[in-house]
Parts: sequence; structure tokens; C-alpha cells
Amino acid sequence: MNPINVFKLKGLLDRFKDNHPKVPMFFKAVAGSVQEGSIIEIKVISPDNKSIITNFKVNAEDIALVKELKDIV
Repeated sequence: MNPINVFKLKGLLDRFKDNHPKVPMFFKAVAGSVQEGSIIEIKVISPDNKSIITNFKVNAEDIALVKELKDIV
């Protein structure tokens, strides 16, 4: 990965954390609980109150990806 892009990604993530401080706190709180076989559900509610929900079961590759991303940023 291009080092310049790594710095750009870090800056974007820092800005996201500043705009949404509860999100990193949530991920930090659940970090020890998410393991292979856990199910993560995501729900989006639009301004006109329509919901879209999805979920996925965490596998070993997901765990490895998250660890690698943590090392990058």
C-alpha cells in the first residue's frame, strides 16, 4: 500500500472519529466480544424512516482483516 494513501486513510478515519465519537467507543467496547461465529447486524434508517437491515457471521478471515487494518492505522 502506498504510504501516502495510508496517511490519507488515517486522516479520514480521524475526521470520522471526531464527527461520530460514539462509533469508536462502541467498537472498542465490543472488540473483545467479537469472535469467529459472532453475528454483526447493521441497520440504516433513512430520513423518511425507511429501514434497511443486514447481518453477517464473522469468520476467521474477517478477524484477520480487522487485525491487519488495525496495524495499518
